[in-house]
Amino acid sequence: MKHLAYLVIAIKLIHINSTNGADFSSTLGHIKPKASSETQADAVRELIQRLLPDQATLFSITVEPNLNDAKDTFHIEKSSDNIVQISATTGVAAAAGFNYYLKYFCNCHVSWEASQLNLPEELPDVNITVTLNDKFRYYQNVCTTSYSFVWWDWTQWEKHIDWMVLNGFNLVLAFNGQEAIWERVYKKFDLTDDDINEHFTGPAFLSWLRMGNIRGWGGPLSPAWHQRSLTLQKQILQRLRDFGVIPVLPAFAGHLPRAFKRLYPDANMVEIGSWNNFNSTYCCPYFLDPTEDLFNQIGSTFLSELIAEFGTDHVYNCDSFNENTPSTGDLTYLANVGQSIYKAMTDSDPDAIWLLQGWMFYFDTYWNDTERVKSLLTSIPLGKMIVLDLQSEQWPQYDRLKEYFGQPFIWCMLHDFGGTLGMFGSSTIVNDSPIKARNMENSTMIGTGLTPEGINQNYVIYELMTESAWRETPANLTTWFDDYSMRRYGLSDENAKQAWRILQGSVYDYQGLTKMRGKYAVTKSPSLKISIWTWYSTNDLLNSWTSLLEAADNIGNNSGYLHDLVDITRQVLQVNGDLYYKEIIKAFQNKDIENFENNSKTFLEIFPDLEAILSTNRDFLLGPWLESAKSAANDSTEAKQFEYNARNQITLWGPRGEILDYANKQWAGVVSNFFAPRWQLFINYMNETLLNGEAFNQTFISDKMFREVEEPFTFDRSEFPVEPFGDTVEVAREIHKKWLSDDYRKFKFVARHKKYKIV
Repeated sequence: MKHLAYLVIAIKLIHINSTNGADFSSTLGHIKPKASSETQADAVRELIQRLLPDQATLFSITVEPNLNDAKDTFHIEKSSDNIVQISATTGVAAAAGFNYYLKYFCNCHVSWEASQLNLPEELPDVNITVTLNDKFRYYQNVCTTSYSFVWWDWTQWEKHIDWMVLNGFNLVLAFNGQEAIWERVYKKFDLTDDDINEHFTGPAFLSWLRMGNIRGWGGPLSPAWHQRSLTLQKQILQRLRDFGVIPVLPAFAGHLPRAFKRLYPDANMVEIGSWNNFNSTYCCPYFLDPTEDLFNQIGSTFLSELIAEFGTDHVYNCDSFNENTPSTGDLTYLANVGQSIYKAMTDSDPDAIWLLQGWMFYFDTYWNDTERVKSLLTSIPLGKMIVLDLQSEQWPQYDRLKEYFGQPFIWCMLHDFGGTLGMFGSSTIVNDSPIKARNMENSTMIGTGLTPEGINQNYVIYELMTESAWRETPANLTTWFDDYSMRRYGLSDENAKQAWRILQGSVYDYQGLTKMRGKYAVTKSPSLKISIWTWYSTNDLLNSWTSLLEAADNIGNNSGYLHDLVDITRQVLQVNGDLYYKEIIKAFQNKDIENFENNSKTFLEIFPDLEAILSTNRDFLLGPWLESAKSAANDSTEAKQFEYNARNQITLWGPRGEILDYANKQWAGVVSNFFAPRWQLFINYMNETLLNGEAFNQTFISDKMFREVEEPFTFDRSEFPVEPFGDTVEVAREIHKKWLSDDYRKFKFVARHKKYKIV
């Protein structure tokens, strides 16, 4: 039977990496669950009740910390009375064990967007022990709080925390409520309400306020927002701690409201430069030199207030130079900076551990000088800092920086920027590289992590990455993707498997260094110079689409299948847009009016087709995003402010489009009301210049699109559906028939052989 094969595989994959790498037990040993074993077990029992209300009694949970003193472990065994007994070192490990059994013995699936929980009538036999590889499994990016979680209420958070622990995450960023704490601290340092209001951004932009990038944009924040955030943070922290998760709280990084310069003119603080060309109204807060006494006063006051409100688990995120550059490269100064930042933590919490995002070491050429990195990292005792190697799947820094000069690090997959949609991933890399990094000589790796800027996209690549928590050897990716399709859709379908095999060897096997930012013509602000690219054959994408669509008669009522069919249809339409865009530009430059008009007409047909397929699935609607923003408000005035925040973030990203399209979303509503009308304007203008022999003026048309489409969209208050309409399969079939016909296909399509297989 299939589950017996998994049993053999799983036994081979048990891993107790006790001899590799440095031992940080003396510095990190106190970072452990606070909740009692019974509280943790109860939390897992309640999770199972939420997930399987009719079958929860078939599972027994116990938490036994002594099961393994070194690393999280779970044991699963089916008893003689047909109860599946799960014992584990922590609640997180028990939840991970439960999910392991669901996946590999029951062929079930729990994801962000869809779940498939059709358990077999007779629960499969099991007797297995799995020890996870590392001390930590980390989750979140400081930007996820804005791109994905900003409007969430407790219902959404509860479901997502369940997902976190099912996948074994035991070190999780918890950033809600900090502005309410900062308001108290700022008033202790004599700031007025006006001083604070000009500093705080709106909710959708808080991530970049916290990093010192911008101030004020989309703000201010109301007392009602602060209270909502405090209440939500306490709910989140309580649930995380009940499971045995270690929440990561913020610490003072040095970024301050501009009023501090007026109030403390003698303190050494510098104005931060403009980030992404934000103007003086919204840019350039101050950065207080960490070696100043005032830094310690503010930092320790903030942490004391934070701990008094929320308690602590002793791990604090602090990123002083995330897309901000230090004022000098002096090594002694950098060492003093590190010591001072850490002292502001330990003065309030002697057991503090500093969690640092390593993004700056890749992003800013300032840190190309490895001696500067060394000065900062080694300024505090080894093991008192954890570095997140933030985008290990593409730009790993741990090797260049000699295992962070002895500081422990976590291998992270970033993958997504801005929460944009678009199918991509690096399956071979995430399958192999964490294992290699863990087993490097003198490795200081202590965990793996997911650090996406936004979630709810490309779930397959995240599920693969989570398995690095326990895999000792890489998976066979052909088999793994086959099995993924069976778990997600609830049955074995050869067409679905075929689709995923092709995707694994093409779309999901990116191994290059070009930045992946969703560069699709249809979603970019129109110009003659859009950079578009793919690393895979468009023919492979079409073959996969065709195969997945052929599975509809067998699995067309499965929610995961319908989501994926929308997603791949969206991908194909966008790729068609890229191909037609090239033809449009070519015809325009050659002054070929007939070809320009024909290709432009077909290009514009992509938008209604894209809108139609997206409208059939709730995961791809604009309406829920806007309604959740308004629901987070306290009154009608705040609802307008929050809706503006929500609309601006996914389009202009700033008052004048400072980060235009960075966080765009291929959602029904955005396509019809934002992407399509600006392309219509642009193509009309191109056509006029061709017909009239006029010079093309990009500045003119960009300003026209801004005035007539882009900015009006952010101020518009039209409502959009929150429920889907249309039959996904039928709409996809119509689009498939149309765009693979001879009249529309822009590239040679070679139908795959039925036995086609990527190994």
